[in-house]
Amino acid sequence: MKAYLLKAHRWTALLFALPLLVVVVTGFILSFEPILETASVKPGSVSADQLTALVAKYDPAGKARGLIIDPRLHILTLQGVGADGSTDVDLSSGAEAGAHGALRDFFLANRRLHRSLVFQMNWLVVASSYAMLALAALGLCMGFSRLRASLAGWHKGVAWALLPLVALSPLTGIILASGEGGPRAPGGRGGPERAPLVEATKMLASQVDPGAILSIGNRGGRMVARVVRNGETYAYAVTKDGVVEQPRNWSRSLHTGSGVWTGLLNVLASGAILTLLITGVAIWTRRALRTRANRLAHGQVAAAASEVVSSITRRSA
Repeated sequence: MKAYLLKAHRWTALLFALPLLVVVVTGFILSFEPILETASVKPGSVSADQLTALVAKYDPAGKARGLIIDPRLHILTLQGVGADGSTDVDLSSGAEAGAHGALRDFFLANRRLHRSLVFQMNWLVVASSYAMLALAALGLCMGFSRLRASLAGWHKGVAWALLPLVALSPLTGIILASGEGGPRAPGGRGGPERAPLVEATKMLASQVDPGAILSIGNRGGRMVARVVRNGETYAYAVTKDGVVEQPRNWSRSLHTGSGVWTGLLNVLASGAILTLLITGVAIWTRRALRTRANRLAHGQVAAAASEVVSSITRRSA
């Protein structure tokens, strides 16, 4: 039974090796984003009047879908307005800003790859997540074996030592991809009416530190804001009835990171999965090369033996 489990484990890993590599590497890179983001937040760096005035100035028609504040660059981005679909504003000067910045574009490109690879292959990302869970389950079923100072020993050691993190990362990804993962904010169909962006910004900025706001946007017909508090990111629903802090979406917090500690956990989880993927493929490659070498050696021995027999036969004749 263990031989069959090992074979299933090996071929599942090989089949999904490439998409898993892309998803894990991009996930490793994105793990640093919440760490840098929350560490860059400076309380009191923006006033409520300043933020509200900028939204009203650059979105006088009220067409913006939402806003994003990059605390690393001190830039406000209004989504849904402007020639290219967004407008960047320097929070310090109040003037339109230039480029987003290399780091921001780098994280954005990796997020797109992480969610859908290329050609919008979201289904392959989800399938790879299920494959990662299957690999963890197969490894668990094979049981614990003695660890040795070898490539296989390191592979097994990392898998067993960090099994909860290895399984939690794809599991939370599947939950988020299914649209589940936590309480929904009020608003949308059958709920309180969401507030326009300028009004939502004013209401939110009056109750939280405006310098700690990361984003306000329409999510599923609901106006939801992300705010940093005590080094962690929290969600707030903004409706015409007021601002309400939302229960923690643990699937999202654990998968994408909501601060320094969850970000570091994701760095560790992504690093562990990447190590397992690399060592697993290396073990298979070494085994395949060794098998091929043995077959060649056996073939050469057989050929030599056949030559000796033919020589003896000719001499006898």
